[in-house]
Amino acid sequence: MAETAASGGGQRRHPDGRVELDPSIEELPPNGFTNDDLRPVPVARRTWTTYNFLALWVGMAHNIPSWTLASGLVALGMDWKQAVLTIALANLIVLVPMLLSGHAGTKYGIPFPVFARAAFGLRGANLPALVRAGVACAWFGIQTWIGGEGIYLLAGKLLGRSWREAAEVAGYPWTQWLSFLVFWLIEMVIIARGMEALRRFENWAAPFVIAGALALLVWITVKAGGFGPLLSQPSALGWGSGFWKVFFPALMGMIGFWSTLSLNIPDFTRFGGSQRAQIRGQALGLPTTMTLFALLSVLVTSGSQAVYGAPVWDPIQLAAKMENPVGILFALLTVLVATLSVNIAANVVSPAYDLANLLPRLVNFRTGALITGVVGIVIFPWRLIADPHVYIFTWLGVVGGLLGTVAGVLIADYWLLRGTRLLLAELYRPGGAYWYAGGWNWRAVAALLIGGVLAVGGSHSAVDAQGVKQGPFPVDGIIPFLKPLADYGWAVGFAGAAVVYTVLAWRTRGARGGEVAANG
Repeated sequence: MAETAASGGGQRRHPDGRVELDPSIEELPPNGFTNDDLRPVPVARRTWTTYNFLALWVGMAHNIPSWTLASGLVALGMDWKQAVLTIALANLIVLVPMLLSGHAGTKYGIPFPVFARAAFGLRGANLPALVRAGVACAWFGIQTWIGGEGIYLLAGKLLGRSWREAAEVAGYPWTQWLSFLVFWLIEMVIIARGMEALRRFENWAAPFVIAGALALLVWITVKAGGFGPLLSQPSALGWGSGFWKVFFPALMGMIGFWSTLSLNIPDFTRFGGSQRAQIRGQALGLPTTMTLFALLSVLVTSGSQAVYGAPVWDPIQLAAKMENPVGILFALLTVLVATLSVNIAANVVSPAYDLANLLPRLVNFRTGALITGVVGIVIFPWRLIADPHVYIFTWLGVVGGLLGTVAGVLIADYWLLRGTRLLLAELYRPGGAYWYAGGWNWRAVAALLIGGVLAVGGSHSAVDAQGVKQGPFPVDGIIPFLKPLADYGWAVGFAGAAVVYTVLAWRTRGARGGEVAANG
């Protein structure tokens, strides 16, 4: 493909819009802000196709927590139609910032923490990167515990009571802790092989997981002789005010489920062969897959109610009811592949890059992944998913609100203020265009803080019929007058941070290439 030199910045622009460093400066000098994992991916190595992105999303969406999203909403009083509708709408909404952020990765070949340097500064980018990394570590722990639980339960069907009823350590059988550790080690082995191994893994994992989910549907349908009464169960909320009080915070929670990826999606799109490939792959992969998977979970759970007299929302628990050893082994393999595909892609790649960005001279991608693995173990994440109120409203809602503020700043900076124009080499150069004041852009930090307060300052806990508080927050909200905004956390955080940052930065906008003024 022919190349044309881009104006300034020591970079070259290809006819399809993708940009790479000029070969004369391709080897960026070691200066504390670069290493092999943070450097821009050369255009020749940006080879991911539409299928690669589609497979990535299929692999990430088909996992145990996304299967049980519908069950969480049904537990809150929705019927299955309301639950699937909420999930579908949330994923259409979160797709927008996903595509807007992903554009920078494909155009410049840069990961999320380097992309954040344009708005926050070379040092300031560590702030949103560490927020994102902390969330990813928690998610990594959740998914690893779920994967270990799958090994424990399904292996127990094959190995008998001695495995299931082993002596307890810290409230769980030691065999469950062993399963947790085994699953963790499998994840570390795969991620140590790098991003290309991840791409190959996702390519075959995606169709395998789909086949496994459909096999589970066929099995329960045959066993039930059709579906049970769950599909005809009326909504406990109706379509009136009771529904809308639950719908909006639940919608924000569902958006929060993938708001993490809406930030660090450049970690993947930096390998994109074209903008069309990443746009089509993500548009085909995320909203359709999540909606169909939610519908599939409802159908399978409906069949389980017909067979067992009560709905079994957890597919691991359902698979554990099988008696055929071959079916159990297939179910175990499906659970392992499904959980591995999402956990490695969604919850290890990002913090690995984020930690490398913090200490480039000491931490590379593999070291960052190992640190993530250790942090994920010590968080005790299983408590987060034990209660749908805590899981959806507290965890997903608050996380979504905080990450929405980061997305608001990045998208406003990249699209509104810069018109998608970046000086690629300057993203790695102290004292350059993105150094601001000592490496920090106070405008982005201020917007992040203000948006964060607006998004989560009103976080509150509900009270059940017995007067028991359900959650860690005050009933009247952390900041009572912000309580009305809490149900719209992600949207408030995104819009608030974007507006504040745009207002603060617009006055200092420079003339050079649409750049915001370099110094604070």
